[in-house]
Amino acid sequence: MTSTWIIRISLLLFIGCAGVGIHAGAQTPPRFLGTITAISGNTLTVTTDVDGVHQVNVPAATPIKRIAPGQKDLNAAETIAFTDLAVGDRALVKLDPDAPAGTESALQIIAVKQADMALKQKRDLESWQLHGVGGLVRSVDASTGLITLSSGSGATAKTIIVHTTRTTMLKRYAPASVRFDAAQPEPIDTIHAGDQLRARGAKNVDGTEIAAEEIVSGSFRNISGSIASLDAAASTITIKDLATKKPVTIHITTDAQMRQLPEMMARMLAARLKGSTNSSAASTPNGGAGHGNGNSGGDPQQMLNRAPVIQFADLKKGEAVMLVSTEGATDVTAITLLAGVEPLLEAPAASQNLLSNWSMNSGAPEIAQ
Repeated sequence: MTSTWIIRISLLLFIGCAGVGIHAGAQTPPRFLGTITAISGNTLTVTTDVDGVHQVNVPAATPIKRIAPGQKDLNAAETIAFTDLAVGDRALVKLDPDAPAGTESALQIIAVKQADMALKQKRDLESWQLHGVGGLVRSVDASTGLITLSSGSGATAKTIIVHTTRTTMLKRYAPASVRFDAAQPEPIDTIHAGDQLRARGAKNVDGTEIAAEEIVSGSFRNISGSIASLDAAASTITIKDLATKKPVTIHITTDAQMRQLPEMMARMLAARLKGSTNSSAASTPNGGAGHGNGNSGGDPQQMLNRAPVIQFADLKKGEAVMLVSTEGATDVTAITLLAGVEPLLEAPAASQNLLSNWSMNSGAPEIAQ
């Protein structure tokens, strides 16, 4: 969802490889999947997704295969040399069960090159942008497979009908997670009103209906308030939630999408959300144009995508922020965060809808450019 929800697609690209060329049975050699983090002589250091770091000796006779992301048939795999491996590549390492005790020696390596993953990621991101829709769930009819979304804000607001079938891939974010790769298959009845959802598939001309091939959904929280304190060492901020009047600790990870609204852009968005057409910001020549679409016909989500990116160090005590986070009462992780939002807080309900929709789309237009 972190802009970030869509950018995590790349981490799924290799999961299908985990079973490539490996047959179940009592004699199945031990194996692990991870990312190559160092190469020294004939030794690979591989950091796995589950159990940490492995240092593996690679004998000269070890067969090494290169496959495309998601490829499952080794018949089409290319044989490569050890020297073709590089830091950042993904590797499935099958270990030699006869290696001396206390050592790990590779019996076979199946690799996906980092460049191949990046290219596949770019294509997938473009596909989600071109063939995807996103918004807040209004209703779910599990019997018919229909999901109704509300998308956009102000003049761009619309209702979208998502059609699902038995072949639609349904996934849901894990609790307290913003990682797309950690999303798990879940049935349609786990999707509820108020959830955020993004679907990819064949859309009709005006984008109000989609035959979904893939869906990812999750329950998140909208929070608005002023920063009461910052802890740079822990990368956390504390704010008093305007809705609950209670303090909330916000964890700001490297995955968080954070932007600063220029004052003119914030006024313009606030005017639109309140239904005003006579805002001085909107009528100012080139108002906000330096950040994309300063005219009254601009898409609010696109405008947010073009707002300047900020880092933790740019946040200040007393500053008003709006964010979408993981669920939690007093301790959450930020997915998207906007600073410079004082004018938007005058229309809190509409602003929350704006931010929720944006968190499902942020980043994709920029990546595709």
